[in-house]
Amino acid sequence: MAAQGSSGKLRSAAAQPPASQVGRGERLALACAMTAVVASAFAVIHSSHACRQLYAELQGLEADQWYLQEDYSRLLLEQSTWASHYRVEKVATAELGMQPPIIEEQKVVAP
Repeated sequence: MAAQGSSGKLRSAAAQPPASQVGRGERLALACAMTAVVASAFAVIHSSHACRQLYAELQGLEADQWYLQEDYSRLLLEQSTWASHYRVEKVATAELGMQPPIIEEQKVVAP
């Protein structure tokens, strides 16, 4: 769509004034927008880097958890082995010289 200017020449409605005629406010708005875009880009970079660091830390902690779980399972097995009734009885008789009491030697105490 064409509009007629004050000098009588036809000018396009979408035509922009030359850069030398751009107002000071428009330049300031453009500079602020560019600054915001650059700041946003740096924020995305920082966020991505922090995410990668935290993920690497998570993987290390999960590996530690796996090793600790494996050790815990091994210790539970060892504890059940050391605490078995057969082993306790064997150690009591062989190393400590303990014997089951003889029934004739037992005395009942009245309350």
